[in-house]
Amino acid sequence: MSNWRILVTDGLAPQGLASLKQQAAVIEAASLDELPRVDAVIVRGRTQLTGEHLRRAQPRLRVVGRAGVGIDNIDVQAARQTGVIVVNAPSATTDAVAEHTLALMLALARHLPQADASLRRGEWRKDELLGSELGGKTLGLIGLGRIGAAVARRAGALGMAVVAHDPWVPELEIAERGARPLGLEALLAEADYVSLHLPLTPETRGLIDARVLAALRPGARLVCTARGGLIDETALLAALDSGRLAGAALDVFAEEPPRPGPLLEHPAVIVTPHIAAQTVEAQTRAALDIAAEVLAALRGERLRWQIT
Repeated sequence: MSNWRILVTDGLAPQGLASLKQQAAVIEAASLDELPRVDAVIVRGRTQLTGEHLRRAQPRLRVVGRAGVGIDNIDVQAARQTGVIVVNAPSATTDAVAEHTLALMLALARHLPQADASLRRGEWRKDELLGSELGGKTLGLIGLGRIGAAVARRAGALGMAVVAHDPWVPELEIAERGARPLGLEALLAEADYVSLHLPLTPETRGLIDARVLAALRPGARLVCTARGGLIDETALLAALDSGRLAGAALDVFAEEPPRPGPLLEHPAVIVTPHIAAQTVEAQTRAALDIAAEVLAALRGERLRWQIT
C-alpha cells in the first residue's frame, strides 16, 4: 500500500471506501482539520472547499474529488491557482436524478402528496383530486446534458413532446438527444412542464426570475432537481400565488435545509430534501467512480472527468 492519505468528509458508500483502503490510508471526518496533512480529499455537496482551505492545504494536497456532479461547493479557480486537480463523477447519478424528475412530474400531475395525506386523515377526496396525464403534454428542458437527455428519453416513452434549450449544445445534437431545439422564450411559451438541468454558475444563478416566470405558459408546472440557486424563490412564490404557475416541484433550494415558510407550505408545491441522487445504485456508482478517479490522479494517470 502507498503512503497516500485521503480525507473523506461527507461519507461514501462502502464499496468506494473499500477500494480506497486497498491503496491508501483513509480518514473519515466531518471537518477539514486534516486537510493540510492529506494527499486527496473526497467531498459530496455538504462540505464547502474555499480558496482559503485549498491554500492552507498546500503543499501536500494534490486532488479534490467530488462524489457526484455539481462542483459549486468547490472553489475551482483557487484549485487552478494552487495546482490542485479537481475531479468529479458526472455520470454516476444520471439515472437516479432523471427518475426522480419524472416522479415529481407524475406527483404534480396526479396530486399524489395531497391524495396520500388526505386519505391518512380519514378523508375520501376522490372527486376533488382530478389529475391530468403526462402523455400528450409538452416538456421543456432547460439544459440538455447527461441528466436532461436522460429525462428526455423517459418523457418521450411516456408520450410527451420534448423541447429543449441549451446554448452550449448545438441544435443538431439536441435533436439527437431526443428533443426539439427552441429558444428560451419559445420554450417557455410552449411547455406544459419545465424542468431545469443546469449547473449553478454566476451566469445561471437566479435564471428563473420574475421575467422568466411571467413568460411561462399559463398553467405550466416547474420542476427543479438541479440546484436551488437557479430559481428566484420569491418570484416563484409570487407566480404560484397569482395562479399563473399551476405548480412546482423542488428537490433543491437556495438555502439547504430551507427554512419553514410560505413556499414550503404552499398547496401547489411538492418538496423533497435534495434526494434526487439518493439511491443505493447511484451512491455506489458515485463512490466507485470517484475512488477510481482520485487514485488515478494520485498515480499520475489519464483522467476521465478532470475539471482542473
